[in-house]
Amino acid sequence: MTVIIRYFATLRSPKLVLWCYLAWYLTIVGFFFDLSPVIWLTALGMSALIGIALVFATKVEGQGMERWTVFRLFLFPFCVSSYATLIKGKGFIVIFPSQPRPFLAGVAACALVVAFRFVCRCLVAGKGKDGSRNPGIA
Repeated sequence: MTVIIRYFATLRSPKLVLWCYLAWYLTIVGFFFDLSPVIWLTALGMSALIGIALVFATKVEGQGMERWTVFRLFLFPFCVSSYATLIKGKGFIVIFPSQPRPFLAGVAACALVVAFRFVCRCLVAGKGKDGSRNPGIA
């Protein structure tokens, strides 16, 4: 069983929501992408400033932080900053595109993440510790 399947099979709801956020972000960025370096350099700058502040604010003395946690603390401000710039003046309602095609694509991307987790859970539930099928689980 691959690491990815095991990871998604045991994924708790809060992290599933984060994966849906990423799927939404990547989908919408795909529709409204702009190659302008100003957008991406500004997002990197915001990511650095806010990411450092978030690390300071969440670090517990005497405890290390997981690398993925630190990565997310820098990724979120990057995504928020670039998203806000990319959608500005494009008819969005809060964070949702007013055009049906990108909106439905974003919803579909989130649904695919949830469906993938469901499939992974089914695959893991169907295997015993030795890798054989569990006869009681369909």
